[in-house]
Amino acid sequence: MNNEKSYTVNDRRGNSRNEESRAGRQETPEDALKREDFFTGLTFSALILSLSTSALVNLGELPDPLSNEKGINLSLAKQTIGILEMLKDKTRGNLSPDEDRLINNMLYDLRMKYVATTGTK
Repeated sequence: MNNEKSYTVNDRRGNSRNEESRAGRQETPEDALKREDFFTGLTFSALILSLSTSALVNLGELPDPLSNEKGINLSLAKQTIGILEMLKDKTRGNLSPDEDRLINNMLYDLRMKYVATTGTK
């Protein structure tokens, strides 16, 4: 008697059937990042709003999303405002009127809040 077992290997890499088998499982965050359409909603305005929100958290205007507590970190707030200023300088002449207005208004508001928080004139 022959007790040897026989194995068959099916290599499905690049095969459309492999794609079908993945379709039945739940998408992981890593899978989402690999999709081409994942980042289509990202815009310059979204970047400006994200950085502004970060500065507001560091100025104590908004609670930290992780701890849900307000705290002040002036060095990070100043750094984020500086990043926004750099973006404004580097994108000068390449922004739509709405984007230009948004970054100017955000910078003005953040600078005023920074001055009010530090108590300097």
